[in-house]
Amino acid sequence: MGNNGEGRILIPISEDAGANEYLERLNALRKDGSFAIAEADEAIAAAKKNKMLSPEQKTGIIARNKALIKAAEKVAGENKREISALSKEAVAYVNERAKAYERALVAAERTKIASYKAELKKALAKIRSDGEERKVKAATEISDKRELKTELDIIKAETDSAAFDAKSKAKTAIYRSKKLMNQAVIDHVQINRLLRYNKENFSENLSLKWSNYITNFRAAQFFLSNGLYLAIGIFFIVCVIAAPAIGAGRLLSVPNMLTIFEQSSVRMFYALGVAGLILQAGTDLSVGRMVALGSVAAGFVLHNGVNVAMLFGLGPWDFTGLSAVLRVLISLFFSIILCVAFSCFSGAFTAKLKIHPFISTLATQLIIYGLLFFGTSGTALGNIDPGIKDFIGGRWVLGWLNGELVTFPKLILPAVIAVIAAWFIWNKTVFGKNMYAVGGNREAASVSGISVFWVTMGVFIMAGIFYGCGAFLETFRANPSAGTGQGYETDAIAACVVGGISFSGGLGKISGAVIGVIIFTGLTYCLTFLGIDTNLQFVFKGLILILAVALDSVKYLKRK
Repeated sequence: MGNNGEGRILIPISEDAGANEYLERLNALRKDGSFAIAEADEAIAAAKKNKMLSPEQKTGIIARNKALIKAAEKVAGENKREISALSKEAVAYVNERAKAYERALVAAERTKIASYKAELKKALAKIRSDGEERKVKAATEISDKRELKTELDIIKAETDSAAFDAKSKAKTAIYRSKKLMNQAVIDHVQINRLLRYNKENFSENLSLKWSNYITNFRAAQFFLSNGLYLAIGIFFIVCVIAAPAIGAGRLLSVPNMLTIFEQSSVRMFYALGVAGLILQAGTDLSVGRMVALGSVAAGFVLHNGVNVAMLFGLGPWDFTGLSAVLRVLISLFFSIILCVAFSCFSGAFTAKLKIHPFISTLATQLIIYGLLFFGTSGTALGNIDPGIKDFIGGRWVLGWLNGELVTFPKLILPAVIAVIAAWFIWNKTVFGKNMYAVGGNREAASVSGISVFWVTMGVFIMAGIFYGCGAFLETFRANPSAGTGQGYETDAIAACVVGGISFSGGLGKISGAVIGVIIFTGLTYCLTFLGIDTNLQFVFKGLILILAVALDSVKYLKRK
């Protein structure tokens, strides 16, 4: 592979004798320590799961292995300093050798890639030239128009086929070179992890991800996956430039950014709820009515004084005699329990009778809508307690920046907590893995032992909890009424789709839903900031939604 200035032959790090020698020495030091501990832990875990063993046998195996662990921990402690020093020395050695090899390999393979591209250019030029010569020859030799057209079509097809073959050959050769460069990075990272006993390094992980990305990068796939984001990004840039030009002021400022995050915070709960249903290849049309239900329930308890609204003819209601903490807890409880109850109502029909969520949630939407307007006569509940509103939904004053008062919205904090909780459920729990499995293929999930019914019900219950929390926080943004949350379902669904959660099921991330909410909220804020008519804003949202779904459909067809 070439050599360095000292004449040393450069070889892949996986074949380097020195690196393998370091690894053998470290493994020998870890054999009776770290390795023995890991083996004993595995034996204990296997014994606990083994139903064929009697309680006495399990107890004996666990006791023996715990004794082994204790002895191995002593050995590991004695060798810890020597292992640490040797590991650092080994990693330094590997980094030096691997990086030298990678530099030489990259230089050689890039030269090859350049030659492949030059050869492809020559080959395509010759193919086109030969094709044109054949066309001219055919035109002079064939007088019949039909025969000539047939011959020209054949020539074009053969020319296109030859060009396709040449491009495929060049792409294969180029990809092979990229794979070799990427494999060098993979080997480098893997051997360092082994030297550190599987401990990862942030910079190495970053370089590995970048190398994998560059190796597998395809322009067409990139624009298919990110075209919508690029278009929206360009739109935001245009808005930022246009705002001062039309006298609307400076759009890109800290107060405006915090306002966008504040408006996104409550909507985040609705998107996190509906995201789970979209992951199951479903949807939820009852989100807006859930918001109204929860916020009205919370509003009755948090109202400042006697409620002006009646509830199914009963009232007046006055909860001011209770402590503020108790009122908050009661209002949050009722908001969540009501949303979960109606969400379970939808989920039961979907999980048990296989009714599509579009229908079950549409029915729930209509039921809640009728009950709310009948129960409250459509009367708004009025202002909630100002002290509670400021404590939960107010802002902290941070100071002045460029002549503007900067305040931090408190509603951002519960949204952050909700995102972390949702991410943990989706990525770190068995239920989260089952969600993906059921969303990807219900039949296969069922055959593998997953309860499709309970996973589906779990998703609806989780959605209800998120809706209830969001509806509770909604009372701090606007006076609750039966009309609260009108159209929120479309924003929540659109945010998830824009964020890459696929309607085909089984594909999507929580980060996508978060990005989608911020994008959609930012879009609305920008249009309002520029003075665009509210009705036209629906046009923009509709175009983005149909484009997002169209791109998702194209990606789904490509996967098939």
